[in-house]
Amino acid sequence: MAAIKGIAASPGIAIGKAYVLDSEELSIPKKMIKDSGIPREIARFEEALTKTRAEILGIRDKISRELGKEHGDIFNAHLLVIEDRALIEEVIDRIKKEKVTCDFVLSEVLKKYIESFLKIDDEYLRERVSDISDVGRRIIRNLVGAQRTSLSELKEKVILIAYDLSPSDTALMNRKNVIGFATDIGGRTSHTAIMAKSLEIPAVVGLQSVTRQVRNGDLLIVDGQEGAVWVNPSASELQKYKQEQARFEEVNRGLKKFKGLPCITTDGRRIELAANIELPDETISVISHGADGIGLYRTEFLYMNRMDLPSEEEQYQAYKKVVKQMAPKPVVLRTFDLGGDKFLSHLEMPKEMNPFLGWRAIRFCLARPEIFKEQLRAILRTSVHGRLRMMYPMISGVGELKQANQLLKESKEELRSKKIAFDEKMEVGAMIEIPSAALTCDILAPEVSFFSIGTNDLIQYALAVDRINEKIAYLYEPAHPAVLRLLKNIIDSGHAKNLWVGMCGEMAGDPLLTPLLLGLGLDEISTSPVLLPEIKKIIRAMSYEESKKIVERALTFETGLEVVQFLKTKLNEIHPKPE
Repeated sequence: MAAIKGIAASPGIAIGKAYVLDSEELSIPKKMIKDSGIPREIARFEEALTKTRAEILGIRDKISRELGKEHGDIFNAHLLVIEDRALIEEVIDRIKKEKVTCDFVLSEVLKKYIESFLKIDDEYLRERVSDISDVGRRIIRNLVGAQRTSLSELKEKVILIAYDLSPSDTALMNRKNVIGFATDIGGRTSHTAIMAKSLEIPAVVGLQSVTRQVRNGDLLIVDGQEGAVWVNPSASELQKYKQEQARFEEVNRGLKKFKGLPCITTDGRRIELAANIELPDETISVISHGADGIGLYRTEFLYMNRMDLPSEEEQYQAYKKVVKQMAPKPVVLRTFDLGGDKFLSHLEMPKEMNPFLGWRAIRFCLARPEIFKEQLRAILRTSVHGRLRMMYPMISGVGELKQANQLLKESKEELRSKKIAFDEKMEVGAMIEIPSAALTCDILAPEVSFFSIGTNDLIQYALAVDRINEKIAYLYEPAHPAVLRLLKNIIDSGHAKNLWVGMCGEMAGDPLLTPLLLGLGLDEISTSPVLLPEIKKIIRAMSYEESKKIVERALTFETGLEVVQFLKTKLNEIHPKPE
């Protein structure tokens, strides 16, 4: 049987038996009721809501105690679903009109919601389907009295197979016995992918039909590097992947020795190798993988899945925790990037045809200065606890940069008036992720201390490629000549104005591209903590002069494919794979 192809979400090879989660949805028959039965059905529905809400609160409290409040807050999204008045009233209204049992009506309403979300051409919103599905299944189980084996009760090592893995699934599972994930839906930014990477468990997502092709007990191979799943492999395939698994583990053991070594080329050029994080508790992984600091601390988590805004004090406490844990190493904190794929209903974000190009990030911040300044004050207060740097997302021109810096200046004055300390010399930078910014870096440079290149959006905008559209995914080429020229211009322009230049997009974590990024002159590379040792090994194995020659040659090619083929050859010379 050929491999099922999906999206590589977390590297590594897992070989083991399948445990199919919810392989069969609960079958809810359509049962009619009499007028006299309507009040009882509504009461049964409301009781199930109350019971389910109590379950979710219990899970949230347990996870908050064991893993930290940030992880527990993920379940606030589930509470929002169960408290959604539109959904509740639609179910009650249909029970009354159609005279059908509440469990059947609920299952039909949930199907409609899920189908609507799946049609939305937006990765973040599509991934909210998991929240709706998880809560819906819980309510229906409470209605019909169905029991489900808890993932905390797993007694043997298994590979989880699911349509998607909800936060409650991953939070409650016996992690010692879960050796891999494979799901029908999800992308590289889905909860499942993030969880798998943080746990260093091989995972493949976006397989579309894996739940229909795998049965409980099937022998599986999950290839988290190539994004493939083999079902009941042949003896030769199994032997091949066992060797690949052993090789991967051997390489990882070998990489551990690089943790305490400096990220420096053979001819003495030092590169700052940093990590990207979303939650404060991820600093443990950052430190354990030997990062020089944090190159991207996303702050949106504080604003998501809640009905109110985080206070200045709440933000300050969250930021302070990270900065103090990392001190004296630097932390680059990005001001919040809301809008686009991250919506907040209570902020009245407008529905837009092209949300990634709409009212988001710095545009939203400048339009709502009272919200933005609350975050700026919290950041400034944090700056006295370590080496904190701050950067603005989605800058498109110098006008936005000047407006943002003016609000920062006002925030500083407000703190001075209250005699609240902050670092007067805190570095302030701009993310370069829009072509207009990439082409005018020389104009932006006088307003900031550094640039950080956000390649995910930069590539998407430069090549006019929606990176979550499967039909044109082949056009999303980090090595495209246009992208390479933009990167060169950003780095050269920054250095000409004595700015340091970093990169924090997914491109920074691709070992194939490491020699190219080094040769372009990046001062800092920031990626997922688990990828840092391999990047460091490559950098330490080559000279800066050698990498510059690689860039010169790469810039002569006409297509991204030619660049990739050339880089594969070069990387194999620098960092040959073990036989």
